[in-house]
Amino acid sequence: MIIDSIDVSIVVPVFNESENIADTVERLLVTFASRPERVEIVVVNDGCTDDTLAVAQRLAEHEPRLTVTGYAKNVGRGRALRVGFGVAKGKFIVSIDADLSYDPVYILDLLDALYASPEVDFVLGSPYMPGGGTEGVAADRLFISRLGNWVLRTLVYQDIYTFTGIFRAYRREVLDALELEADDKELHLEILSRALAAGYRLKEVPAILRNRRKGTSKFRFRGTAISHLLFSFYERPMVVFGLIGIILLVSGLLSGGYVTMLRFQGTLNPVRPLVTFTAILFLSGLQILAFGFIALQIGILRRELYKIQRENRLLARQIQQILIEKK
Repeated sequence: MIIDSIDVSIVVPVFNESENIADTVERLLVTFASRPERVEIVVVNDGCTDDTLAVAQRLAEHEPRLTVTGYAKNVGRGRALRVGFGVAKGKFIVSIDADLSYDPVYILDLLDALYASPEVDFVLGSPYMPGGGTEGVAADRLFISRLGNWVLRTLVYQDIYTFTGIFRAYRREVLDALELEADDKELHLEILSRALAAGYRLKEVPAILRNRRKGTSKFRFRGTAISHLLFSFYERPMVVFGLIGIILLVSGLLSGGYVTMLRFQGTLNPVRPLVTFTAILFLSGLQILAFGFIALQIGILRRELYKIQRENRLLARQIQQILIEKK
């Protein structure tokens, strides 16, 4: 169904991708060559220091469906995506890497999932779910990615396989409703957290993740590991507080049992540090468990806040659209 406005916006953040950008744009356009949707490609320059920007601008001179935007200083993928989301005009917004690690043909699977399921608000392309897979990805990168996603699946959301991938498709309403702040790859986790808390529903579809053929990978072990751990704690603080609290409480109870046994044997010396240590263990365990319950309540309030924020932002956008139409 062809309509007058843009149907699909494809946001491509780039940082030093001069070897890939022309192929990426061409592959994206070829993917939609026989499709009815009106498409735009939004390339966001994340402070490239090579000639990526120049190449993209030359392409845009001859391709009206290509928009090039961005900024001079490299900040991170998250900032680039936020800028791209703000520029995109489509009813559906897709984000994808510039290195063709996901074949653009999988974009059609994401969109078809949204078309077929009106109750689904955004779709994740997943190499780790049944039917997905990886090809040629470096072993260290693949291990960290799989481990991180397994940890998040175990501790946070048991029905999600891939948390951190960029390859996604959103209904525009989802991104309009979220107040996003992250500047780097943690944006993917931020969107997931806030969208689910606001009541939006997701679906995963299988996709194949391939190693880049050209250019240098931007994967960083430290940043990836830290973002996974922080997200786990942010979403399920009771897991951390509860585990530590229970360990301390059990240790305190065991130590208390030993102290009680010494007392009845008449060999307990009240000035021994074991008595004080037992009390500290027990009280610390109770206190940390209390912190966990407080964090749990804060999480509930946070979800309610995101729902209110969602309604306010969507209402503001509707008012803005009405004012534009009146002009």
